[in-house]
Amino acid sequence: MDEGPRGVRPTYTPRMKGDRVEIVVDTGNAVQTFEISATRAGRRVDISVSRGVVEVSELTRGGTPVRIGRFMATRVVALVEHPATED
Repeated sequence: MDEGPRGVRPTYTPRMKGDRVEIVVDTGNAVQTFEISATRAGRRVDISVSRGVVEVSELTRGGTPVRIGRFMATRVVALVEHPATED
């Protein structure tokens, strides 16, 4: 792993494959479940809530979004996080 400025190593967990988030959304007639997961080693799942929108995104080590799901906060019934199991 490359060292950053002044010989300091970055502080991210190298393996987060397996993290996943389930989002249950009320569609009016029923509920629908969506799932966003970290599909490769080094990726992570991030959740943010702002201005009435819940955003769940899969990010690379550098913070570049790979997949993003946006949902109206008033329609979200449940948000379930499943962390990856450690080896």
